[in-house]
Amino acid sequence: MSGSRHLVVGAGLAGAATAWQLAERGHEVTLVERTEPAARDGSSHGSARIFRYAYAERDYVEMVVRAAAGFRELERLHGAPLLTPTGALDHGPGRDARALARVLGSVGVEHELLSAEAARARWPQLAVDGEVLHQPGGAVIDAESTVRAMVALARARGARVLTGWPLVGLERTATGFTARSTRGRSIDAGHVVVCAGGWLPDLLGGLPLPRGFLEAFPALDVREENAFHFPYRDEHPHGTWPTLIHTIPEIQVYALPGGRDAAFRGQKVAEYNGGRSIGSASRRSGAVDPANRERVVDYVRRHLPGLVPEPYAETTCLFTNTPTEDFVIDGTDGITVVSPCSGHGAKFAPLLGEVAADVATGAAAPPERFRVGAVPAGS
Repeated sequence: MSGSRHLVVGAGLAGAATAWQLAERGHEVTLVERTEPAARDGSSHGSARIFRYAYAERDYVEMVVRAAAGFRELERLHGAPLLTPTGALDHGPGRDARALARVLGSVGVEHELLSAEAARARWPQLAVDGEVLHQPGGAVIDAESTVRAMVALARARGARVLTGWPLVGLERTATGFTARSTRGRSIDAGHVVVCAGGWLPDLLGGLPLPRGFLEAFPALDVREENAFHFPYRDEHPHGTWPTLIHTIPEIQVYALPGGRDAAFRGQKVAEYNGGRSIGSASRRSGAVDPANRERVVDYVRRHLPGLVPEPYAETTCLFTNTPTEDFVIDGTDGITVVSPCSGHGAKFAPLLGEVAADVATGAAAPPERFRVGAVPAGS
């Protein structure tokens, strides 16, 4: 048995960021991961996530601005880029580009509102039929490299990192907690931060948390999402494509340059929350849904003429959603629970680590909208 002041469970983006921030502040930290950081069956693997500013709520936009500063500091310490500058587009009747532009303007985020004609002239590979919001400061996040950079920085600040260490039990003791893993391994800790992503539904009920906290915890919908890579047509190669979110009545799609995940040959395209609910990451099948593939291929055929509508690679990934798509960063009695996915958490990683470290150490309370009870307990 070994001990640590702070135990962080889960080495995805949220857990790695939390461990880094705690270690950066001089705290004794142990980070445990059931397999390895940025595990391929989790939510933080791969090289292609969207960094964008456009939100309908001003406080989210302000958080993106803070997260961008966090990424710049992380890149400085890491010594290599983790974001690839890539303009970000929002369009379609479900996105209300003009309203999003007003929010960005109120925060001072650079943006431009383009007519359909102007957007088609700039990006002829897209079939645009309405106003388009362009955020020049957008980017593509290398999620896996970001996790590994934060884990390395945590280690450099003295954190201990244990891989192949699945949490199977957590017991309250006179001095804090004893966390138990397989093969009889255990760790004593004064405070525990649980960043288990899609595995949280399996763990939550077994954590020694007050009944009222557990009953108020929002319902978590773990989805096995599908993502497809479509090859570029020769006249629109890698490097000329923006990221985009397009919402029309029949489908909401996000797309971005696929990066090294698919050999830089094409655009990654997916239907937002188009996968099936699976209850927990432990029930992920890894099987792509043929009906979802058909919907996305049809979308590409109609709306992305710069792509060949035949996927050359496909995969599944995990979204862990709350009913409002807000994050959860809250805790009580020595346990902090962090579940910041909801399909849009990657861009906030450095900031979420700061917030989680504040909550874990008592330095500051979490934002009110991320508290248990602020997010509805039912969907």
